[in-house]
Amino acid sequence: MSDTWNTRTKLVHGGTRRSQYNEVSEAIFLTQGFVYNTAEEAESRFLKSGPDEFIYARYGNPTVAMFEDRIAALEGAEDAFATASGMAAVSGALTSMLRAGDHVVAARALFGSCLYVLEEVLTRFGVEVSFVDGTDLAQWKAALRANTKVVFFETIANPTLEVVDIAGVASLAHAVGASVVIDNVFATPVFSKAIAQGADVVVYSATKHIDGQGRALGGVILGSRDFIRGTVEPYMKHTGGSMSPFTAWIMLKGLETIDLRVRAQAASALAMADALQGHEKLSRVIYPGHPSHAQNALVERQMGKGGTVISLEIKGGQAAAFAFLNALEIVLISNNLGDAKSIATHPATTTHQRLPEEQKASLGITPGLVRLSVGIEDADDLIADVKQALAKV
Repeated sequence: MSDTWNTRTKLVHGGTRRSQYNEVSEAIFLTQGFVYNTAEEAESRFLKSGPDEFIYARYGNPTVAMFEDRIAALEGAEDAFATASGMAAVSGALTSMLRAGDHVVAARALFGSCLYVLEEVLTRFGVEVSFVDGTDLAQWKAALRANTKVVFFETIANPTLEVVDIAGVASLAHAVGASVVIDNVFATPVFSKAIAQGADVVVYSATKHIDGQGRALGGVILGSRDFIRGTVEPYMKHTGGSMSPFTAWIMLKGLETIDLRVRAQAASALAMADALQGHEKLSRVIYPGHPSHAQNALVERQMGKGGTVISLEIKGGQAAAFAFLNALEIVLISNNLGDAKSIATHPATTTHQRLPEEQKASLGITPGLVRLSVGIEDADDLIADVKQALAKV
């Protein structure tokens, strides 16, 4: 792969490994093991494998390696490790680098499963976790300690779409020797400049925009080669959270079109946010890419675009939100995001349902909040669908 290739070219051709048959589409190597010509070769490979030498599918696979190379090239990372799901990526990245006595500072606004890993899993093994308002750099600075090993946050919070200043937090974290681990799903790898802005480790749920078509679970951890191969790979290959070859092939197909899809989705999301401003049935329209968003200047500097997700605060609480959801004709009710199909979610009763009511309230996850992941349908059709559904509230 040439370093001079532009993004879309890398997304189609990056990391390709062709077999002796010179296939056009990437091959799926559906095998759990690999054959050695001699016992000496097996011994040598177990001691140190080369870039195109494989041992066992849990350790690595040619199809999976193609996906890892391609997503690393897109993100601007030295290396990547593909995982079975987005949460396998989050838990694997954090657990592989933490041990009893370490301290983590995390943004309070997180996906429910991420909160579970931090509050329930890591603390069970002696890791101390402190939570802060991710948008407040003063709180980050005050929470950091000499034994802080990791800071963790979603670059854009799910589902309230608050934005964390990557460069600002990274500067504070690096001053005390802490690593910056970010969940970058809402920013998408298309708009991400996270590593250049100071992130040490970037995590994605590949289930979202990378697949983009609702077909498979997957995740990926990106960072330096030393971290990926020296810290993440030993942990993941022994605990079993690696991606399957068939899933990796699906993700490779998704990467071919991700730039086209995500840019179209972001354009439609901005058009929808603009069209819904001041709507009588809404108390808030939240979209990071719109000038009305309190952190729009940070978004423009950090991403350039606002992503593919809008949140709507519907007047009338849960009953009104449910009436809106039930009246949608094009937009589907589901709990995924980043899909080619537009999807609406009621976070308070689904993705964030397990949180105590007071915690939901403090995070802004109100009964009337609806998260809307904008797909690749015609923007005018989507806006018309949302407006007709609001008219029935």
